[in-house]
Amino acid sequence: SAVALLLLAAAVGLAVALALALLPRAPVNRFCAASSNRTGFLCDDRVTCILARQVCDGVSNCRNGEDEQEKLCGDLPQSLPGYLVFRCSNPSSWVSADQRCDGINDCGDCSDEMGSLAACPPCGSGWWSCSPVLYEFCSCVPRRLCRDGIQHCLSWSDEYIC
Repeated sequence: SAVALLLLAAAVGLAVALALALLPRAPVNRFCAASSNRTGFLCDDRVTCILARQVCDGVSNCRNGEDEQEKLCGDLPQSLPGYLVFRCSNPSSWVSADQRCDGINDCGDCSDEMGSLAACPPCGSGWWSCSPVLYEFCSCVPRRLCRDGIQHCLSWSDEYIC
């Protein structure tokens, strides 16, 4: 009877292991904070965090290439997890989530830098608040451009006040 109990326990253990192996696995949460606290993608090694813009860019940034897999990159941007995508005010345009609030006009209409969609904080310490003359910037210009002899703000404040 002890042998029968051992066989029964082994059979039950095998049945449980098979059932667990057949259960659908929950999707892995790959959200992480990359450099400068930007939205990132966590690689399979659970250590490497790459910028959102590095996912599906044609270069394997993760050791196993999971950032370039077909299931992730097959139908951009729909195939990407929502946290990796920022939708511009133009419904047909999008940028990587880490490009939101980076000071650069990536959407072309400043919707990734200004307004309720982006919800960006005011200009940071490395930026000067003004109305830029170049479409590259939206409401701030890099302080490194201050007093360089070239007008970057409509008011010339980057040359006289900054």
